[in-house]
Amino acid sequence: MSYPKGTVMHKSSSIPVVLTIAGSDSGGGAGIQADIKAISATGGYAASVITAITSQNTLGVTDILPIPLAHIESQLDAVFGDLNIVAVKIGMLADSDIIHLVADKLRQYRPQFIVLDPVMVATSGDLLLKQSAISSLKECLLPLADIITPNLPEAAALTGLEQPNNADEINDMVLSLRQLGTSAVLLKGGHLEQSSYSDDLLITQNEIHQLSAERIDTINTHGTGCTLSSAIASFLAQGDDLQQSVSHAKEYITLAIGSADKLSVGQGRGPVDHFFMLHQSK
Repeated sequence: MSYPKGTVMHKSSSIPVVLTIAGSDSGGGAGIQADIKAISATGGYAASVITAITSQNTLGVTDILPIPLAHIESQLDAVFGDLNIVAVKIGMLADSDIIHLVADKLRQYRPQFIVLDPVMVATSGDLLLKQSAISSLKECLLPLADIITPNLPEAAALTGLEQPNNADEINDMVLSLRQLGTSAVLLKGGHLEQSSYSDDLLITQNEIHQLSAERIDTINTHGTGCTLSSAIASFLAQGDDLQQSVSHAKEYITLAIGSADKLSVGQGRGPVDHFFMLHQSK
């Protein structure tokens, strides 16, 4: 797939609406901001429900302000009550109460596709969700999702297994991931930094598809998980099947990472280049 300058990627006469439910990143690299960029860049129309506001930049997170539960509910009712939301991407939910609320609203409004990025583990390795909230996530949201997109630390937290350190240990985790009760899992292998390739596994109940891309030497990977899951939701909303959506999203994030160093944003781990297609001729 190529993305020539000016390409419009949505296939229907009306643009498909994709809702992101996640936290806000004031630095613009991850969370709601990355989701909106990725959905827009891949041809969807992005709506949002914000679950928390962070004080954040490329150097880290300095403060988090949770959104009151009643206002999260009113945001959900507002967007679902007016917009024809085809796909939903779910990111940071913070606690069990928010998880239960989002699950209830998804059962009420029944969007066609649900993509869950289980944001649970910080780059430092610290858990961002309490164990009770992880249990709520597994019980309430995973059964509703068409696909979940954990990285290796998140997959370990979901399954209770040790984090894999090589391809054999990743393969040993497949059965436990299939037993989580979701339709499909995209297990992201980006944390295997000793590998020269970034290999992801699309795991369904009957098949495993490997998606491979050469690892790109850059520190500017802030927001890759948010971006990838949002792109999957966007492609699903446009009519691609699951395997096509994951493949197209993998190609999109690879190109966005490959162009990330051109942005030179911030002093730490910068964002990927969501709109790399606009910079191809520069």
